[in-house]
Amino acid sequence: MPDDISPFTINVPDAAIDQLKAKLAAASFADRVEFSDDWNYGSPLSDVNRLAERWATGFDWRQQEAILNRLPQFTTRIEVDGFGELNIHFLHQRSSNANSIPLLFVHGWPGSFLEVVKLLPLLTNPESNPSFHIVAPSLPNFGFSDVVKKSGFSTTQYAETVHKLMIKLGYTEYVTQGGDWGFMITRLVGARYPDHCLASHVNFVRMHHPPTFSQSPLLYLRNLLTPYTAADRAGLARSAWFRDEGFGYNAAQSTKPATLGFALADSPVALLAWIYEKLRDWTDGYAWDDDEALTWVSLYRFSRAGPAASVRIYYETRHAAEDEYAQGLRYVPRVRLGVSLFPRDVVVPPERWAGSLGPLVFAAVHDGGGHFAAHERPEQLAADLRAMFGDGGGAHDVAKMFNSSL
Repeated sequence: MPDDISPFTINVPDAAIDQLKAKLAAASFADRVEFSDDWNYGSPLSDVNRLAERWATGFDWRQQEAILNRLPQFTTRIEVDGFGELNIHFLHQRSSNANSIPLLFVHGWPGSFLEVVKLLPLLTNPESNPSFHIVAPSLPNFGFSDVVKKSGFSTTQYAETVHKLMIKLGYTEYVTQGGDWGFMITRLVGARYPDHCLASHVNFVRMHHPPTFSQSPLLYLRNLLTPYTAADRAGLARSAWFRDEGFGYNAAQSTKPATLGFALADSPVALLAWIYEKLRDWTDGYAWDDDEALTWVSLYRFSRAGPAASVRIYYETRHAAEDEYAQGLRYVPRVRLGVSLFPRDVVVPPERWAGSLGPLVFAAVHDGGGHFAAHERPEQLAADLRAMFGDGGGAHDVAKMFNSSL
């Protein structure tokens, strides 16, 4: 391991915890009206009141911190073209099977490295067929990675950062897994570094329209001639709901992130309501424990970059060169692709649409689960990865590259 990779222990200053409690104690809430607890209007007053009270008086961050510190965490510096060195925080859980597949897991918003935690024992188990070495970075501007202080840091730079991290760890060849922004970032990793990224699995497919004739003529014709299934129609309805009723946060974060950032940085209640809405709306009836949800939100509150930094990825990506974003949605020919679709995700296209993104070697359509699949349905997601890379899977030859005995 390179000398400049250091073990990392989370240790939020007492002053930051005290400030959080003081702000919560002084918080103001909207007056109650007859629809205060109607989810159609956003985070309910009763839920946010309860969670804020728990955060102020009952939630034990130090206990959660101690649990998180059992995870193998590290930091290292990564040079990003045009942006200098950034200190990057990451989990690195190696399997005891030295021939395991290196897997880069990339989170999104409002997620974090926490999303991978339930997958670790399932995928690094040496008895798993196959097993994986897992690397899960905190993206710049998230978690305990550095803030980016220059404008223009978009998905291309995120892809460069995580790729260089894998190379620094000695993984010159690897596979990827991602959802939310992890979908776009890992897509760009495959497009830009196909000699290193051998296969990619995603649990989010950001497609809002069918393949076009110019993009994929065979898929275009197949889509015209093949009736949609009930699952296809339900997925398209879910996607339409998100476009019409759930996309407001994206418009704000893509256009005026600094204005929104004042609320997220100053008010823990605003941060809580902003994130908690997504934890509930984007999952499939997942029973969030209060302390579980508060741990997710606390990682934003106590992040090295501050909670306002995390939303800038939306602005920078929207305002990046057009081709940069389009590259993530074009066909990537040399990287094997696997997809897992969960019905309560925010965009749920028909399975066949994914064939326009790359050589599709694995696809699974699940009957439950939502946007945070690694956290909501870890067993199913792990099983999909094992099926894709295991015996008879479409990417089994990739697994054999790391373990000649397979």
